[in-house]
Amino acid sequence: MAEVLLAADGLTRRFGGLAANRDVSLSLVRGEVHALLGPNGAGKSTCINLLSGDLPVTSGRILLRGADVTPLPNHRRSLLGLGRSYQRTNIFARFTAFENCRLAAQSRDPQAWRILGRAHGNASVRDRAASALEQAGLGVRSNVVGAALSHGEQRQLEIAMVLATGADVLLLDEPLAGMGAEESARMIELLKSLRPAHAILLVEHDMDAVFEVADRVTVMVEGRVLESGLPHQIRASAAVREAYLGEPEASA
Repeated sequence: MAEVLLAADGLTRRFGGLAANRDVSLSLVRGEVHALLGPNGAGKSTCINLLSGDLPVTSGRILLRGADVTPLPNHRRSLLGLGRSYQRTNIFARFTAFENCRLAAQSRDPQAWRILGRAHGNASVRDRAASALEQAGLGVRSNVVGAALSHGEQRQLEIAMVLATGADVLLLDEPLAGMGAEESARMIELLKSLRPAHAILLVEHDMDAVFEVADRVTVMVEGRVLESGLPHQIRASAAVREAYLGEPEASA
């Protein structure tokens, strides 16, 4: 039976008279990549911000492993195993890849913040940081400062930092943005490798990548869910082609 790690039920977010999300429901299952698609302004970023706790909901519920986390802020949800990346690269550019991951792992180890202790001497923190870098394909780049990494490697590092916190629900906001073909291929393989142990929400504009890696697809338009289903169902949907891909439905 599918293990639902994160479920959103009837999420609505209003900014004054504007409803950026209206009655949005979706679920993230361990072992699946769930892609969230839609044209610019469809409400995808608002949705991911609601799920992560970066924005409060106007109405609706968010359940993490069956527990209602709707009132919890983002740092409390993070402690419960929910991690996210952002559209803009968000790393410590002057620190090495390993130091970036060590700080992320350290945030989950209360002993590592002791005033008289040395964080770099904590073996469990170092091990989690090293493991996260290996998972993200950056093991051989661990001593390179963030600013010297390529754009694609920086995006991999962001995911490694999330993994170092022990998160098993991953909310990834356009992780392939700005990448060339080779870097995109590496990111797709990384997502595939993370799939078995995680529930992944992928917001992405690269349609080829989405349909290569996604197990389920939800399409949003004007703040609402237009359609949700398996990739082949979304590909075949006339409503999706018209609203998102710009292809009008063929006449009979």
